[in-house]
Amino acid sequence: MSKSTIAIIIYIAGLVFGALVLDLWSAETGPKAFIGIVWTAILLVALHYADKHENK
Repeated sequence: MSKSTIAIIIYIAGLVFGALVLDLWSAETGPKAFIGIVWTAILLVALHYADKHENK
């Protein structure tokens, strides 16, 4: 299994955790919404580094 696939699986698990446990997608918008944005940014950085190391 490639590193990028592992990063995507962890990202999806984090989204499910955030939706069910942290209630990120509730009707209220607030600072909790930034958790999803930060989580997506972490995924993009992880994919960048995973792709960088796979192409060497």
